[in-house]
Amino acid sequence: MIVLKSPQEEVLAALQKVAGIVERRHTLPVLANVLLKKTGRQIEFTTSDLEIQVRTQAEFDGDAGNFATTVGARKLIDILRTLPADQTVSLASAQNKLTLAGGKSRFTLQTLPADDFPLVQEAADFGPAFSVPQRSLKALIAQVHFAMAVHDIRYYLNGILFVAEGRSLTLVATDGHRLALAQATLDVEMPKQEVILPRKTVLELQRLLKDDEQTIEMRFANNQAKFAFSGMEFVTKLVEGKFPDYHRVIPKNHKNHVTLGRAPLLASLQRAAILTSEKFKGVRLNIEPGTLRIASSNAEQEEAKEELEIDYAGDAIEIGFNVTYLMDALANMDQEMVTVSLQDANSSALVTVPEQAGFKYVVMPMRI
Repeated sequence: MIVLKSPQEEVLAALQKVAGIVERRHTLPVLANVLLKKTGRQIEFTTSDLEIQVRTQAEFDGDAGNFATTVGARKLIDILRTLPADQTVSLASAQNKLTLAGGKSRFTLQTLPADDFPLVQEAADFGPAFSVPQRSLKALIAQVHFAMAVHDIRYYLNGILFVAEGRSLTLVATDGHRLALAQATLDVEMPKQEVILPRKTVLELQRLLKDDEQTIEMRFANNQAKFAFSGMEFVTKLVEGKFPDYHRVIPKNHKNHVTLGRAPLLASLQRAAILTSEKFKGVRLNIEPGTLRIASSNAEQEEAKEELEIDYAGDAIEIGFNVTYLMDALANMDQEMVTVSLQDANSSALVTVPEQAGFKYVVMPMRI
């Protein structure tokens, strides 16, 4: 029997880093488990769902000798969460069982053999590595993730396009009705690489990335992407397929522009959204010199009307939108001002941010 000891909070932190991708119900029971692999004083924690694999390490005091086993990830986390944070816990592995003890508490868990755990075969042909601060990537993902499709049969829309080229990293997401694009500057010149990261990968990265200047290293292959950050290694399959030409979608020559406060616009839209019809979520925007009017109504003939003073001297335009698409973009920004560019009632609108040239959000109009 090999016994290991460590503070509860360290074991729990390592497990929480890797457990986000674990599916509770899976055709392969071993995928509900975390792979524990001891080498010297280091224990590697690895989880997989066959598409994504996450690995991190923690140090333990304990016996000499190496071992590898797998145990239910969620049960282990639930037990550790309920133990006091300042308690030392011990793990002991013997005969298809893992025993976790802390204070006067003791839990014996069933294990499955480590050899049954399907590790992801890493690609051999990763491109050059590049890094950005975790804060930068977290912000880019926040600015585009809401525009990803959900369960679209055009599977290449169920994720985010990452494009590294020259000195810029561009993230693009679209569901066919709206498109969000955000850019950051790289500190190295990169040959052009394009990959589509799956939705689950994007949301897991967003959960794990820290809001600080520590870097995340990225490498792309034909069918995989690999990330290294915060003591973690994250490997994911990519979405195959050709992402739409996003350059064509972004309007270039809209002549009517209005810059206004993001928070007041969002608040007006949120109020108007209450009286939209469940099915269409439509609001009408009436823009004319000095005034923006927002109106909504529903099948019960209820109405909402909002009015904002704006600095605008362009054409009078009445245009309809799905209010959710507008609110999603505004709610995921933290800038004070936004600029809305319009051509006419039938052309898509372009939302930009005065102080951030790399952000663009395009939303199609709807007939109301």
